[in-house]
Amino acid sequence: EVQLVGSGGGLVQAGGSLRLSCAASGFTFDDYAIGWFRQAPGKERGGGSCISSSDGSTYYADSVKGRFTISSDNAKNTVYLQMNSLKPEDTAVYYCAAEHRHMVFSPSRAADFGSWGQGTQVTVSS
Repeated sequence: EVQLVGSGGGLVQAGGSLRLSCAASGFTFDDYAIGWFRQAPGKERGGGSCISSSDGSTYYADSVKGRFTISSDNAKNTVYLQMNSLKPEDTAVYYCAAEHRHMVFSPSRAADFGSWGQGTQVTVSS
């Protein structure tokens, strides 16, 4: 059974930084793509950052490119999302997600990912 446990959210001032962690279990980590998506009230889930555990290739939505960095520690089956230069519009619940890398056709699309963690709240104050 795929399990994803996200953590690291919190309250930060604009311009600050946070690091989210996603601990994964129940699948062969190297075969999967892991993503972080976010959802603000009344909005669709999006703003994704994605990493392929097999080769480390990454993808970022335009809204976070240059500010967020996704990385993985394959020995720990953990994916991190380093978020810098945070803005109030980054406020959302952040979810980690996993899918077999051959089943992810568009890393920006949350619907391509079949397994989800419980979400962690990130609040950026102005």
